[in-house]
Amino acid sequence: MQIKSLIQKIDIWLVLLMTILTGIGILAINSATAYAGDMTNVTKQIAFFCIGLVLMLIVMCIDYHMLANWYLIIYAAIIILLIAVKFLGVNVNGATRWINIAGIQIQPSEFAKIAMILCGATIINKYNTRINKLWPLLVIGIFEFVPFILVNRQPNLSTSIVLIVILVIQLFVSKLDLKYIVIGATVSILVIVVGFVYIVNNPDQGLIKEYQRKRIMSLVNGGDSSGDKYQTQRAVQAIGSGGLYGKGLNQGSISQLNYLPESHNDFIMAVVGEELGFIGVLGVIGILLLFIFRGLWVARGAPDELGRFIVIGYFGMIAMQSFVNMGVVTDFLPNTGIPIPFISYGGSSLWANMMGLGLVLNVAMRSEKKMF
Repeated sequence: MQIKSLIQKIDIWLVLLMTILTGIGILAINSATAYAGDMTNVTKQIAFFCIGLVLMLIVMCIDYHMLANWYLIIYAAIIILLIAVKFLGVNVNGATRWINIAGIQIQPSEFAKIAMILCGATIINKYNTRINKLWPLLVIGIFEFVPFILVNRQPNLSTSIVLIVILVIQLFVSKLDLKYIVIGATVSILVIVVGFVYIVNNPDQGLIKEYQRKRIMSLVNGGDSSGDKYQTQRAVQAIGSGGLYGKGLNQGSISQLNYLPESHNDFIMAVVGEELGFIGVLGVIGILLLFIFRGLWVARGAPDELGRFIVIGYFGMIAMQSFVNMGVVTDFLPNTGIPIPFISYGGSSLWANMMGLGLVLNVAMRSEKKMF
C-alpha cells in the first residue's frame, strides 16, 4: 500500500482525543507546579509530547507485521534494559526503576508494557490455532514471566501486574477455550485473596516490600494524615473541595499551597478535581472512554488477528491504568504508583503511550472498515 494512501487513513479521532488528554495534562501540570513559579515541568512535558509525536509517527509508519517479525529482537532489547536497571539504575525513594541513557533518565518498565503488547500479540498469534494445548500455553507463560519478574523485583508491583493484565486480555480474545479462561480467572482470584489475607496478617511476610505492605495496610486500617495515607487523604480533600464546578485553573488551595506533594505525577487527577470540579473530572473520564471505545472499534475492524491482539492489549492497558489511578486518588485502592495515561507528568510514560498509539494507528491504517 502506498505511503500517501496510508497517511490518508490515519485515524484522526484517536490522535485528536490523545492530544486533548495531553493538553489537559499540561494545563493541570502547570497548575500543580505554579506555586513554585517554575515552568520547568510544563516545558519538559511539552518537549516530551513533541518527541512523542516523532516516536508515534515512526512506529506508525513501519508495518506492524514487520515489527512482529522483529519481536525476538525487541523482546531481547527490553530484557537487556530491565536487567541494566538492576545494575546501573537510579534509586528513587527505595525503588530502582530508572536508568540514564545519553543523559536522559528513562523508565524501561514503561516501554516494557508496549514491547510486551507487540511481542505478546505476536507469540499468541503464532500459537493461536494450537493454544488449547498445554505446551503452547507454557511457552507463552514463560515468555511473559521473564519481564514480569524483572519489573516486579525493581520493585514495581503495579507495572508487573499491568503486564499480566495485558496478557490476560490478549488471551481472552484469542482462541483459548472458555473453560481455561474460567479456570484461570478462578485460580487467580483465589491466589489474590489468599495472598492479600496472608500479607495483611503477617507483618514479616516476604511476598512484597514493606513500603508496599504499608500502603495496603493504610487502606485496610484507614491510616492517618501524617503517615502512609498523607497523599491519598490530601487528594480526596482536594477533589471534595472542588465541588461541582471547581475553583478554577490555578485557584486550587491544596495544590497551589503544595499540601499535595508530587501532585503533577500520579495524583494529577486531584488537581483536576479541585480546579475543574466534578464536571471536569467527568469530562476527562468521558474523553478517556471515547478514546477506549474508538480503539475497540479499530480492533473490530483490524485486518487480522495479530492487529486485533495489539489493539486490544493497548486499550486494555489504558483502561486498567486509568481505573487504578483514579481508584488510588479517590482512596478506593492502595497507592500503586501508576500514572494516568497522557495526563500525568513524565517522559517515559508519555513516550510509551504514544508509541503504543502508533502501533494502534498502524493497524487502523491497514483496516478497510471505518467508523466515520
